[in-house]
Amino acid sequence: MNPCAGNVTVEVKVRFLSETCPPEKFAYATEGSAGIDLRACMAEAEVRIPPGGRHRFPTGVAVECTMPGVAGFVYSRSGLGTKDGLVVSQGVGVIDPDYRGEILVSLLNTSDQTRTVTRGQRIAQLVFQPIVRALIVAEQSLTETSRGAGGFGHTGSL
Repeated sequence: MNPCAGNVTVEVKVRFLSETCPPEKFAYATEGSAGIDLRACMAEAEVRIPPGGRHRFPTGVAVECTMPGVAGFVYSRSGLGTKDGLVVSQGVGVIDPDYRGEILVSLLNTSDQTRTVTRGQRIAQLVFQPIVRALIVAEQSLTETSRGAGGFGHTGSL
């Protein structure tokens, strides 16, 4: 049984830019995966990232989502983040619908040890999601709520 049966699909055109990461490697890991694996397609055999360091990796792919209102979002791989401390440095990367360049992934090493990324290693995941654009309406005041302008822990802990 397909765990994603009934889900919406969208045609995505992909331009493969690197022999390091062949087309068959740009795929969902399982039938139920939400994201397509993105791989480190750099020239070097490996890159070492020191604690607190960042490195930008080419992925060897450029995409064109054919459905209006859908964009690509680059998320960390949970295992790589949890086990090795390597996460997408800006939290989530946004691949705008009109961007046609190579997807680049910046990884941040949040661990206290130098980490090594090898050529072809899965480093992030690409998820296609709908986007909603805001229609900006300037106002002098906003609707009152019980929360108001309280933020950053205003409700206390626990």
